[in-house]
Amino acid sequence: MADVAAESALAKVVPSHPEEIRSEFDLRVGKHITLQGKARITPAGVVCSGLAVAMIAFGLGYLVRSVQRPRS
Repeated sequence: MADVAAESALAKVVPSHPEEIRSEFDLRVGKHITLQGKARITPAGVVCSGLAVAMIAFGLGYLVRSVQRPRS
């Protein structure tokens, strides 16, 4: 059990990738609601996410343009 705690403490200190980008936030809404979030991404992940969004946008643009418009 001690090994698991030591490994999780080490994982918080040492990044798994040398160029890893980390973000943490605490959001408090009112008196009783608190949200905490953490995110990790590498530069390659940022590039792949951008490419995926661009391909989805091109695909949606093609679909919208291919819909026949009613003639007036």
